[in-house]
Amino acid sequence: MNYIVAIKGAHHSKAGVRHVDKLVRGDNIINFKGVTKSYLMGTTRVDALKGIDLKVERGDAIAIMGPSGSGKTTLLSILGCMLTPTEGTVHVCGHSTAAAGPEDLALLRREHVGFVFQSFHLFPTLSATDNVRLALDVRGEPSRRARARSREALAKVGLPHKTSAFPRELSGGEQQRVAIARAIVGNPSIILADEPTAALDGENGQAIMKILAGIAREKERAVLIVTHDPRLLPFADRVIHIEDGRIVREERRGDKLQ
Repeated sequence: MNYIVAIKGAHHSKAGVRHVDKLVRGDNIINFKGVTKSYLMGTTRVDALKGIDLKVERGDAIAIMGPSGSGKTTLLSILGCMLTPTEGTVHVCGHSTAAAGPEDLALLRREHVGFVFQSFHLFPTLSATDNVRLALDVRGEPSRRARARSREALAKVGLPHKTSAFPRELSGGEQQRVAIARAIVGNPSIILADEPTAALDGENGQAIMKILAGIAREKERAVLIVTHDPRLLPFADRVIHIEDGRIVREERRGDKLQ
């Protein structure tokens, strides 16, 4: 199915690039075609990605696996609009990044992408609510509404009783839940998670994966996770293996997200 995007509230940047607010119909959230990313090491060209074709659809829970140096981080950076490809095309919710400058990419990240990192990245002097609220503050959300939405996001990840807690008062698993709440509070189209369970024990890692898998079944969202941990694969319905900058294999595992 071809994607159709909402253009209500669309606007143009100084570069004339048109932005869209949310994907409202169609299946494709992200579409890569022939994506290559190259760097110069002295006079030598190094291809971190080589001709990647990838579609991310609504409801997808995707695990990306591969050895160190395989291109996973570069792929995640382009998915998250932090880098643009050297060759090929990338569409995020129907919007091409081809002519996007730094401000355009920042807007796409803000409107469409939520990030979850291995090391949580919580501010130690802020409560759980205020850490989550940061994602709305950068959008100019009114303070009262932002606090209410932040508390709702914390409740969604199972922390309604921890809204006033500081990071030092939370376990590792609870801190990662706060980070997930921060990623989803702005209702992004896709959640990108980089080794989200690497700092957690098995029990907390499983709990975090259940939360992320559930998010993939909500509304218009998808979840893409970079991981080395094969224990997480049952939570994914697509497993993509990348080696030497290329997708070498994809497994479709059916509806595993229970």
